[in-house]
Amino acid sequence: MSLQESGLGRPVGAMLLPLFPRARYYADFLTPAEGVDGLDTALEAILATPDTQVRREMALAGRASRLPSWTTRLGEQPLRRELVEVLRAYHQTVLAPHEEHVQQALQAERARSARHLLSGGVAGLLSHLTPAVRWRHPVLEVPGYPTESDVHLNGRGLLLIPTYFCWKLPVALADPGLPPVLAYPVHHAAPSPPGEEQALRSLLGRTRATVLRAAAAGVTTSEAARQAGVSTGTATHHTTALRDAGLISSRRCANTVLHTLTALGAALLRAQQRT
Repeated sequence: MSLQESGLGRPVGAMLLPLFPRARYYADFLTPAEGVDGLDTALEAILATPDTQVRREMALAGRASRLPSWTTRLGEQPLRRELVEVLRAYHQTVLAPHEEHVQQALQAERARSARHLLSGGVAGLLSHLTPAVRWRHPVLEVPGYPTESDVHLNGRGLLLIPTYFCWKLPVALADPGLPPVLAYPVHHAAPSPPGEEQALRSLLGRTRATVLRAAAAGVTTSEAARQAGVSTGTATHHTTALRDAGLISSRRCANTVLHTLTALGAALLRAQQRT
């Protein structure tokens, strides 16, 4: 369903687009940390933001880009409730139909990060976040960021949020007083050419070929089952076969098992790409 068909075309164009401009700054209260607990919690946090904070941040946003005059009234609850309802409707219409695909990408990213953390510690994780950042102990650099600033953690920790809709540069909160957050783009896997995929399936079978490709980003057994369209028990059978063949390795992490490529498995995928 298109935005026009859903009746959201006008409210999205009039309300949402102005609030998320391609500018050096937009209001931090629109991306609350509570969003890690889901959409409903994030929307509640937007409503609960102190009016004084909203007015202050909207004034900063107004100086960073030309905003409609109505945005100054977001410090009032009635307009903020209207904004929350538009956000909820936009999510339901535009994002919810693709949520499974987005979640698969996020799960693969978390598994990939877990692999780097297990093998290289915090330094290994930070060194492989995204090509757009550089880890130079003890500083995580984001070259090319729209504004130049130093954020000192001072023992607060850094919340890393992989996001499907962030491209090129990571995004951080502008207010240094807020909990430190870095939202960075997930690694989007390119689809395999039809001939390459067919060759791998002919060699391993469709399910094992799918599981092997999933392991390139790091995958748990349940994630492998979901991507291959099989039960968890069947996925376990195939991961065992791939592990016995030396193509993947498996490591228990808390209550899950993380599967990643071995050098032999990676070499097999590279060889298929050259055929």
